[in-house]
Amino acid sequence: MKVYNLCCEHEHRFEGWFTSEKDFMSQLENGLVACPLCESSSVTRRPSAPRLNFGKAQECSPAARDSAAVLQAAWMEVAREVIARTEDVGERFADEVRRIHYSEAPERGIRGTATHKERDALAEEGIDVMSLPLPAALKLPVQ
Repeated sequence: MKVYNLCCEHEHRFEGWFTSEKDFMSQLENGLVACPLCESSSVTRRPSAPRLNFGKAQECSPAARDSAAVLQAAWMEVAREVIARTEDVGERFADEVRRIHYSEAPERGIRGTATHKERDALAEEGIDVMSLPLPAALKLPVQ
């Protein structure tokens, strides 16, 4: 098993597990390797140290961990909370948020998609919304 440190064009770092170097290269060439956060398939391999087991692993302190990895983990946790606490209304987002704003629907947390034009129209009506891109990995079932 080969474990590679990978990075997408947006500097999201993640691990990839492959049966061999040939398997990795084949998947990469066919666009099958993608960032779990943004789904970008523009992925490069980063240098990594070999993993050697010399006994019991020791927990490193949060301050000693790579700050980018800590930030990514925190972002994933926030995104999971948003998904857990909101209803996905999909492309009906603009209509549904208006209904909630004008008390035509029960007040609740919702999420969905809206175009730039729809978001601008909501802002003109005095309806505050926040764009929050959710990591692609959270749209898939947990393995």
